[in-house]
Parts: sequence; C-alpha cells; structure tokens
Amino acid sequence: MDSETQAETPPPPTNNVLQKLKRNLSFQSKWAELNGAMGDLGTYVPIVLALTLAKDLNLGTTLIFTGVYNIITGAIYGVPMPVQPMKAIAAAAISNGSGFDVPEIMAAGICTGAILLVLGATGLMQVVYRLIPLSVVRGIQLSQGLSFAMSAVKYIRKVQDFSKSKSMGNRQWLGLDGLVLAISCACFITFINGAGQEGNQSETNVDEERNVRRKRMRKIMATIPSAFVVFVLGVVLAFIRRPKVVNDIKFGPSVMEVVKLPGHSWKEGFTKGTIPQLPLSVLNSVIAVCKLSSDLFPGREFSATSVSVTVGLMNLVGCWFGAMPCCHGAGGLAGQYKFGGRSGGCVAILGAAKMVLGLVLGSSLVSIVHQFPVGILGVLLLFAGIELAMTCRDMNSKGESFVMLICAAVSLVGSSAALGFVCGMLVHVLLKLRTLCVP
Repeated sequence: MDSETQAETPPPPTNNVLQKLKRNLSFQSKWAELNGAMGDLGTYVPIVLALTLAKDLNLGTTLIFTGVYNIITGAIYGVPMPVQPMKAIAAAAISNGSGFDVPEIMAAGICTGAILLVLGATGLMQVVYRLIPLSVVRGIQLSQGLSFAMSAVKYIRKVQDFSKSKSMGNRQWLGLDGLVLAISCACFITFINGAGQEGNQSETNVDEERNVRRKRMRKIMATIPSAFVVFVLGVVLAFIRRPKVVNDIKFGPSVMEVVKLPGHSWKEGFTKGTIPQLPLSVLNSVIAVCKLSSDLFPGREFSATSVSVTVGLMNLVGCWFGAMPCCHGAGGLAGQYKFGGRSGGCVAILGAAKMVLGLVLGSSLVSIVHQFPVGILGVLLLFAGIELAMTCRDMNSKGESFVMLICAAVSLVGSSAALGFVCGMLVHVLLKLRTLCVP
C-alpha cells in the first residue's frame, strides 16, 4: 500500500443508519466529487450508445435504473462505486447481428445476476475472494486497465461506428471532434491532475517561500474540476456540431414496460451472453473491485458477498424492464478516484443526473449523445484505464510480477479474463510447488 492510499483516513464507526447514510453520501469536496463523477463516462457512454443504436435499447429506462443503482450503491458503500455495462453481453449483442436482440440481452443479464446473487448469498464468493492470490488479481486489473487504455487510444485516433462496434478511418487533426481537440483535453487534464496524489511529498526548509507558493498553487489546481470542464465542453460541442439536434428532443420519460422473454431468448442469452460474462463479472466486478477499494479506502472495506449480491439484485430487477445489464467495475472505481471521487456522494450526483435526464428527456437524449465528441470520451477512458493499471505497482517481488504479467498478457491477447485467470493461477501454483521442492 502506497502513500497515496494511506492519505485516505478511515471514517469513525457508527451504528446509526441515518448517520451512516449521511457519512457515506457526504462530500469531501463538492468540486472534486463532481469531477470524479465524470471518471466512468468513457466506459458507460460508448457501450450504452452502441446498444441503443444497434439494438434499440431503451435509453431512458436504462438511465433511470442505472441512476437509482448509483444512488443506492453510493449510500451503501460510501465510496465512488461505479455502475457499468456488462461488457461481454454488450459485445455479444453487437457482434451477433439480429440473433441477439433486447430479449436475449435481458435474459443474459437476468441469468448472470441470478448466479451472482446465489454465489453471494451462500458465501461462496467470499471464499473465492480469499483464495485468489493478490498477484492474479493484479494481473486482471492490469489487463483491464491496459484494455481500457488501448480502446481509449483507438477512440482518439480513429472515427468510431458504435452501432457496429467498428473503427473507421483516421480521425482528422482539426474540427470539433479532431485529434487536436482530444490531445488538448488530455494535456489539460494531465496538467491539472498530474499523475495523482503522491501523499507525503518531501519539502525542505531551504526555500520556505517557494514551498508556500507550491502549496498554494496545488490547492488552487485541486479546485479545478478538469474532467467536468472537459465533459461540459463536449456537451457544448455536441450542439455546435448539429444545432438541429434541439428539434429531436422530446420531453417526458420513455414508456416503461416488461420485456417479453420467450424460451429461445433464455437459451441464446445464457449461451452467448451469460457464459462469457460470468468470469468477467466474478473477477473484475467483484474480486478486483473489493481489492481495489481496500487499497484506495483503507478502513472502508466491504465483502465480496455484498458486492456480488448488489450486482445480482440490480439485474434481477432492471433487466425485466429493458434496462441494460449492469455490474460494478474496477476500472470505473479507479477512474472516479483519479478525478477526485472519495465518497458515495460522487456516484449519487451522477445517479441523480441520470435519473433527471431519463425522466425529462427519455430516449430522445440519444440524438445529443450521438453528437458528443468521441475523442473526448476516449480521453476520459484513457485516464481511467491508466489509473486502474497503476494499482499494480505494488508487486515488489519478481515472482509476483511474473504471475501478474502472464495473467495480464493471456487476458489481453486472448481477450478473456477467464483464460488469463486460469493461467495465472496455474503459474502461481507451479511457483509454490517449485519453492517447496527447491528450497
């Protein structure tokens, strides 16, 4: 655990429910929490937009349900716990054409949620959490972080067709969604936020006046919500790129109805969606999230059981009404922490905003989101991915690094967290046996 994580002091214990809710949703800094809420949009927006355009996902319903999820998880956990799309299910929907539509997506989410709920309620998830070595968890985190970062660079460099999940030609240098804009936003965020908090920075008394100026400058820069500024810029540019988008706006929530799930939808959803999603949900949405939270927020740890249960309940409720299958994710947590999120109030802000947009604009919001500069989304996703990957820098021994890198490499090349996990565990066991046989 580094000096950055030690800067987070554990909150005092309390048994009163109202006091706990107030503590969990309180802001350490209003601008910092608002800024942190932008840290997960680089993952959330592209996937939701792709499913909306390609599969006619009900955007208004998804915004309302995910907004409620954000507020509840923020109140329960007291950390910026993200609510992200289930990526493997989204990938299956986009890549399988007309054979995997909204009923199959929802069936896959319900099946995944049911399994996670059982694993959590029976305590099996906590057993898995305790058995998996840290080096393997770090390998999963590293692979996910680098995967986010590489996708982010692709968003920045290439024009994207989210409805087909394909990259088109090279992005132009100039324009309202050009490379210059994206690079400028990345430089702005880097200059304001730097590489993150360094904790106890050594400062000598040789030049006390200079140190005072440095502290004053850091304090001023800490009040600038860089990610929020960049996001607002993207919203403004969305209207400038297509002013007539105002005519597409219709006020009022989308019609919410129960999705009909015929028998073949359950079969297709389970085989093509649940099976590839389940290992990713267990490893990244539960195990890696719990470990990362304990690293970033010592004293505020929560069990794998509770995370598994909340993920399960989210999907067992929302998917019946057409809301996108959701989970938590280490990448979203790292991104929101990177930009200043330190409490449950961070995601509560985001959840409230989603609910308002879902209730006021409904699915007509897709016209505005479609015009949002993709390069800016790539910049936000890039910093979230790098922040997640940097949590792996505590692997001090060569053996731990060896296991972590093999796990990450297999996960990235095979595009399978499950395969990377199996290889990482195998190498970990072999190294332990070698230590016993060759002292």
